[in-house]
Amino acid sequence: MTMSTIWLLTLFSVIYGSAATHHIYRNLQSVSSDSSNQPYRTAYHFQPPNNWINDPNGPLRYGGLYHLFYQYNPKGAVWGNIVWAHSVSRDLVNWTPLDPAIFPSQSSDINGCWSGSATLLPGNKPAILYTGIDSLNQQVQNFAQPKNLSDPFLREWVKSPKNPLMAPTSANKINSSSFRDPTTAWLGKDGHWRVLVGSKRRTRGMAILYRSKDFVKWVQAKHPLHSTLGSGMWECPDFFPVLSNGQLGVDTSVNGEYVRHVLKVSLDDKKHDYYMIGSYNAAKDAFIPDEESNIFVLRYDYGKYYASKTFFDDGKKRRILLGWVNESSSVADDIKKGWSGIHTIPRAIWLHKSGRQLVQWPVEEVEKLRAYPVNLLPQVLKGGKLLPINGVTASQADVEISFEVSKLRKAEVLDYWTDPQILCSKKGSSVKSGLGPFGLLVFASEGLQEYTSVFFRIFRHQHKYLVLLCSDQNRSSLNKDNDLTSYGTFVDVDPLHDKLSLRTLIDHSVVESFGGEGRACITARVYPTLAINDKAQLYAFNNGTADVKITRLSAWSMKKAQIH
Repeated sequence: MTMSTIWLLTLFSVIYGSAATHHIYRNLQSVSSDSSNQPYRTAYHFQPPNNWINDPNGPLRYGGLYHLFYQYNPKGAVWGNIVWAHSVSRDLVNWTPLDPAIFPSQSSDINGCWSGSATLLPGNKPAILYTGIDSLNQQVQNFAQPKNLSDPFLREWVKSPKNPLMAPTSANKINSSSFRDPTTAWLGKDGHWRVLVGSKRRTRGMAILYRSKDFVKWVQAKHPLHSTLGSGMWECPDFFPVLSNGQLGVDTSVNGEYVRHVLKVSLDDKKHDYYMIGSYNAAKDAFIPDEESNIFVLRYDYGKYYASKTFFDDGKKRRILLGWVNESSSVADDIKKGWSGIHTIPRAIWLHKSGRQLVQWPVEEVEKLRAYPVNLLPQVLKGGKLLPINGVTASQADVEISFEVSKLRKAEVLDYWTDPQILCSKKGSSVKSGLGPFGLLVFASEGLQEYTSVFFRIFRHQHKYLVLLCSDQNRSSLNKDNDLTSYGTFVDVDPLHDKLSLRTLIDHSVVESFGGEGRACITARVYPTLAINDKAQLYAFNNGTADVKITRLSAWSMKKAQIH
């Protein structure tokens, strides 16, 4: 077995986690409550004041502003009555809400305005393609454009009278209930636009390709851009280029020898976002993945994360990734608190120098919220010891910590490859090993009745070292009605030569962690009953038998973002 094969295998994970299938609770649609001053509301992650949100839609930069549209239920904290809500920002951190941009008004979307994407047409003219649920409850693709291009807020959108522009028919053999979520379009050298729509035929998931000269009349291609047998419905596809070398982003229409292409899909059967790296054959309009296995292995995030969308930020020349994080609480609790769903901190995204995976890192603007820094001196953290991180608002913080390990001979032997999420479930932070677990305890209560642990553990497998990153929710809450799933993945780092770095964004009910300088991400939702607000405590810990060295520990209290 080659090292690359081992590394690919380690990225598989058993699927537990967020449901993407939308259940309509019609008798609850009008229920709402005051959602202010609640301990689980985030302070700097995006969420509206109340009600249900899910997919980020049509992000773009226009008129010096970032525009975020998102799936929103204006009538309640459960899925239903979906419109495109709209907020704008100058920095991707502080957001101003506007009136909904797209809502049911035509026969082609009268039963819902579902996900889609924005494209900047020549002359810097924004255009939106989105899925409408028509009067027959079929999924069709619609077009909208701004009413007034001189308005930087893009407050009003006008739908095409020719909608729907793409629709299922008996001739095109498209399943009318599996045809949704158009991508950002890209322009070929032949002057034709191309766009993808997620679909499936039986169990074969696919990205159906359409072409257009004028962005209004679309013709289905004979073959999908790519498809995979057994993968099920492809929701929220995304297709974009990344530089082969460097962290800058490029426009979606760029192609050439100096870029690779990424095909990402939200797999409805597995409830997670997966991606492949490969090349785009523009002559054949085909995506060719690097891995011959032709299956989705890599994930953006190994926790609660779905329906993500990227866009090219032409202001700072970077590609930005946005994603939805659903709740871990019960539906009854969501109704009681009056809201459901948040978005992660926007992430800059680029191709790792190895070419084998993407790297993600919170946008630099979020660091403007940092306050009251705490920096601890490098020190040895002995086995079985806790290190309090004092002077930080533990329920609203940004923590960066790096570890150095020696005595690798003490690494636990992994006799056979095991799914990393199962490993994290079986070997939580309370299970001692040679090297690990070591990391952070967040949302810890006095006496440690409650805590969420994010940690590393090192194994030796077939003469190689594997670094496991876990986010353990097993003791995150005394409320057992919550989803207490633990998450995990192996990180493509070498503990002999690479630092074991961890950055964790903590925000009342979300723990967003980046391991190995952004090579592995895990997002968790937790709802402690004791460790809330000023009762929460924060620690570094080492529950292994071998000592580890903390080479850096910096932490900040985070100021509240202006989102409402």
